[in-house]
Amino acid sequence: MTTDIVEITNPKQFNLIFGQSHFIKSVEDIHEALVNAVPNIKFGLAFCEASGPCLIRTSGTSDAMVKLAVTNAMAIGCGHVFLIFLENAFPINVLNAVKMVPEVIRIFAATANTLEVVVARTKQGGGVVGVVDGGSPLGVEKPKDVAYRKELLRKFGYKL
Repeated sequence: MTTDIVEITNPKQFNLIFGQSHFIKSVEDIHEALVNAVPNIKFGLAFCEASGPCLIRTSGTSDAMVKLAVTNAMAIGCGHVFLIFLENAFPINVLNAVKMVPEVIRIFAATANTLEVVVARTKQGGGVVGVVDGGSPLGVEKPKDVAYRKELLRKFGYKL
């Protein structure tokens, strides 16, 4: 077995959801969940099939986001994982809908941070060991940091 660190390519820091699913039907079901959760959503989805022809299956409403998802799915190279890149929505807007798709097993990350995927490779293929999402903590928030956090959430409309 070898271990790889795959850096997710995301030059414009789009929000993304990285997860694992178990069936080719996931592509259409995830697509439907996204468009039902956010009208006019722009996204790209890539799903790595793990049997048969082992293709990267795609869907989306934005060619650029689909291309970005495919680029990263190819780099990760693990069966049954999926990437969703979001152009005009946040993961919080769609994450519960994605998690409710019956084929979805787990979500590894939902982020716009830099993301690294830790991959174990065997003779059979690759498997995701985990992810490194953003940086490590540099301290504990102070009152000014609390005020910033609260202001940001209200700016985005998540709190009143």
